[in-house]
Amino acid sequence: MKKSKILLLIVLPLVVAIISLGVGRVFIDPITIIKILTSQIIPIEETWAPVQETVVMNVRFPRILLALLIGGGLSISGASFQGMFGNPLVSPDILGVSAGAGFGASLGILFFGNTFGAQILALAFGLLAILFAFFVAGNQKNSPIFMFVLAGVITSALFNALISLMKFVADPEEKLPAITYWLMGSLGTATYKDLYVAAPIIIIGVLILYTLRWRLNLLTLPEDEAKSMGIPVVSLKWAIIAGATIITAATVAVAGIVGWVGLIIPHIARMFVGNNNQYVLPVSLAIGSTYLLIIDNLARSLTATEIPLSILTAIIGAPFFAYLLRRMGGSW
Repeated sequence: MKKSKILLLIVLPLVVAIISLGVGRVFIDPITIIKILTSQIIPIEETWAPVQETVVMNVRFPRILLALLIGGGLSISGASFQGMFGNPLVSPDILGVSAGAGFGASLGILFFGNTFGAQILALAFGLLAILFAFFVAGNQKNSPIFMFVLAGVITSALFNALISLMKFVADPEEKLPAITYWLMGSLGTATYKDLYVAAPIIIIGVLILYTLRWRLNLLTLPEDEAKSMGIPVVSLKWAIIAGATIITAATVAVAGIVGWVGLIIPHIARMFVGNNNQYVLPVSLAIGSTYLLIIDNLARSLTATEIPLSILTAIIGAPFFAYLLRRMGGSW
């Protein structure tokens, strides 16, 4: 990959992030934003209003960091799963992690009524969902990938049914709206506490997948051939699944279910760099971070009431994915 492209991938999310810090009901120009950010590192003369610093540092900064992490994390997870399963229709929730984490969050809202309880249970049930999927898949040597996909469908169906049960028994005036809004995905209540919960987990997952990016190409080989070359196929798949799982669970824990990002962004990345996963993963990371940041800007700016993220990602993602399918003509 050319150095100019690498530089663009690094600079683009940063530029969009700085612009995003000024976007909202209280507009703040980029120069003032840069001054406010600089003042957090070195003392400089204050030429801005205190309320501007409060809006930038306490309201928008943690939200924007989470958008960058979640967008990049879901995108690199989707790219990894698509490479591992050899299927362009795979997304990070293929094994039921999002549904499991969503059920955990619903359970936390219903019984604890606070964000922290929902986050802890979302993480726990996200991991439980992946274990259940592996239990359902069993040890099928003939078609393990096919069995994992089927197990994921079963896991998603089960936990989605449990989510519906939580909605059915929830208080329709308080609990039900909270559960519904959470499941549609939003960064409207993002705080530094949410960042402290999700950031370490997402970063660890991203590092795992990024480190293994060049080995993903080897999984396109027949399994027997890969093993004969000394490739630890099973361990490699476990590592990829672990990295993508903790990213997805952490995302649902702090932002709810954000759909379509992990599905379409890897395809956009391949339009630029081809099918080599060594490049697809980092490009997906950069584009996904920028994409979700733009979506979040739209979510909090288009109307007086904030629009859930999954509504916008679906409205934009579904037609774009249809366009990709038409353009690719069924090839991948």
